[in-house]
Amino acid sequence: MSEKIQVTTSLDGLDNQTFLISNTKDVKSEFVANEIDFYIKNSQDNLPNKISNVLELYEIAVTKYDLSQDISYSQEISKELLVVTNSEEQFKEFTKYLNKDDFDIYKINENILKSIEGHIGNLKVTVDSNGKDVVLNVSQIVWFDAKEEGLKQSGTFDPNLSSIEEVISEIKNNLNSYSYKKFTTYDKTICQYDGRRNVICGKCEEVCPTVAITKDDTTKTLTFSQIDCHGCGGCISVCPSGALDYAPTNKESLFEVSKFYKNKHPLIIPKKMDIENLEINLKEGVFPFAIEGEKFLHESSLLTLLQMSGSQIIFYSDFLSKGTNDAIRILNDICQKRYQKDAILVAMNKEELEIALKEVSFIENSYFNFNQEGLKKREIFSHRLQKIVANDNLGEVKTGEHIHYGKVEINQDTCTLCLVCVGACNVDALIAEPKDNTLRFNPSLCTSCGYCEVSCPETNCLTIKRDIIELEPNWFKDNILAQDKLFACVECGKEFATAKAIEKIAAIMSPIFSSDPVKERSLYCCADCKPKIMMQSYFNQKMEGLNNGK
Repeated sequence: MSEKIQVTTSLDGLDNQTFLISNTKDVKSEFVANEIDFYIKNSQDNLPNKISNVLELYEIAVTKYDLSQDISYSQEISKELLVVTNSEEQFKEFTKYLNKDDFDIYKINENILKSIEGHIGNLKVTVDSNGKDVVLNVSQIVWFDAKEEGLKQSGTFDPNLSSIEEVISEIKNNLNSYSYKKFTTYDKTICQYDGRRNVICGKCEEVCPTVAITKDDTTKTLTFSQIDCHGCGGCISVCPSGALDYAPTNKESLFEVSKFYKNKHPLIIPKKMDIENLEINLKEGVFPFAIEGEKFLHESSLLTLLQMSGSQIIFYSDFLSKGTNDAIRILNDICQKRYQKDAILVAMNKEELEIALKEVSFIENSYFNFNQEGLKKREIFSHRLQKIVANDNLGEVKTGEHIHYGKVEINQDTCTLCLVCVGACNVDALIAEPKDNTLRFNPSLCTSCGYCEVSCPETNCLTIKRDIIELEPNWFKDNILAQDKLFACVECGKEFATAKAIEKIAAIMSPIFSSDPVKERSLYCCADCKPKIMMQSYFNQKMEGLNNGK
């Protein structure tokens, strides 16, 4: 093995040492990579390849560690504990495992519990006490047969989902200090919900299994509670613009890690999958790709790994999130049209994994690499998909319920190029080109959010063809939707608006101003000249009145 790796058959003498990466949790380390032992135990690679690949697995873990943004935090946990149960027998059974000084216990019946707010270490429980609301401040809650709304809060535990012994062990371990990590990063400048007049998105809040993401439809703001987050990543895969990213493995990290998979068959394994006890033949070239959350992978990240490896991908998980499931279907439809192969082979149990391991193969001419640093989620997917399409027309694929693409269509007869739609689009799918006075649209960047549609002030002007991806070259270009000449001010000659906009305003206002030639002329003046001619007209009329008075 490489000298970078300390190899030992005994843990004696390692108690006082801390390593960056370890293949076992029995050694103090910043990062435990269980996939290393899994690969060594099961891989069919020859010995020289296995030796070099083990070093790469360590380097992959180091890369993920270096680029991760999952900052660790701690929360103080006091002894205040609330037990919710309607059964005295359950309460007695629970307390018999506790010492007198372990917790300060409050016990209530479920029927008086009204609401729970806050998070572990700072929970506010409102109960009905003889018709009055009383707030109990506790750090943790043990709730027998807990309702769904209770389990969404961090700090609520149901012994009936595991056992009393396991719950007591967990709540005791939480005492004094509870550690948690930051799992999401957020860029509100490209969020499809934040600050908009209409509720256009909010997918992240809809799929969140806890109260880690909440939205306020009055202020159009999202609130993130990292302490309540389980780190599953489901919100990442449904975020249309990439405003949300996964802190442990963000898009930059995934790109850098994908470089190690060239000419290998990636086997994606979420942390929750038990691979320590999994015995299976990994055929030659299969290389594990360990991830923390099981739900954060989307169409852009999966296509990046597929093209960087040049191979089909195996995804070993007993659950697929809504976003990841849509992404896999979309990519499989695309690759079937180009390569007559699925992009992602899903295995939800050992038997399906064995089948996928036999089936997985390289995809000829699919390898593609480029510098995607600084690009947004949609831009990365667009560039990579364009490589697959090339100059051909491969038809059309449907997107899904949780991943949306679309195509804006403009009626040029009613469009005045007011550019409200451009201001509404925060992913740059709609842009204005001042060189030729055009409104342009790149379909590959469109999230089909519809904000441009509801913002357009014109009638029968802008529509969206939703939930499609057209696999042809124009899909990736800035297409001209509307064009017009600029109108020159009749006073100073400065161009200040489109001809269609002036014509529309004039058509509405001319009949009203027809009795006043100056007002009518002001319709064709820029903002500087309009008040000038109006004031001059007023002055002339005033002087004329004075002269007539003499």
